Amino acid sequence: MNLRTTLTLAFTAAALALAPLTATAQDAETDAAATATATAETMTWAQILDAGGVLIYVLAAMSVIGLALVIYFVLVLRREQIAPAKLQDELRAHLAKGDFVGAEKTCLARPCALAAIALAAIRHKLRVGSTEPGQLRETMEGEGGRQATLIQNQTQYLLDIAIIAPMVGLLGTVMGMLKAFNSVALDMARARPLALAEGVSQALITTVAGLIVAIPAMVAYAYFRNRASRLISDLEAASADLAAELQEHESR
Repeated sequence: MNLRTTLTLAFTAAALALAPLTATAQDAETDAAATATATAETMTWAQILDAGGVLIYVLAAMSVIGLALVIYFVLVLRREQIAPAKLQDELRAHLAKGDFVGAEKTCLARPCALAAIALAAIRHKLRVGSTEPGQLRETMEGEGGRQATLIQNQTQYLLDIAIIAPMVGLLGTVMGMLKAFNSVALDMARARPLALAEGVSQALITTVAGLIVAIPAMVAYAYFRNRASRLISDLEAASADLAAELQEHESR
């Protein structure tokens, strides 16, 4: 038997000996991939939260804050809370009789944006006495601008959530991909599909969660911004009506 034949037989024997080990490793990798796929298909909420990492809890907190803001705006951004028709009628009745003290008490008893504007004008009238219409209107416009800013700026919190949530989700995406690549880069020989799946799942879950929080927040912001604009228009109309009543009393 020559050297070539001997080497051929040796390599053949080695290949036959390593074949079961190779098959076992491939089967293990296949089982791991199948397990990861089955796990992904049947993930519970607890597993989703665990896979998302710390940032998923940040996004959950932002969603709770956004929901609380929506409920608050539904209750607050109403005509009855900004410029009540009943308060306007009561103030007109007091001003028509020249009862500025009674009008002041009415404003203090019903705090709202319209009451704040009327109170500024009434106190200016009580302090100065007879005044020019331009000064009185300037006083009411100044307080009206401040109240309009307060009403409009409240809705900005929803816009902040709509902008920040996708950025938090993007941060989770980057962290998840780094986790996946590190599992390969640190030990190429021991890299497994399950380790890669953990990083990729974190990236995808945080991205989706960020969008789930941001999109409703943006829709709610657009709705309440328009609602606030309509209420500010109603407030301006009510303030102009009270200013006309004050000027009419001044001219008597």
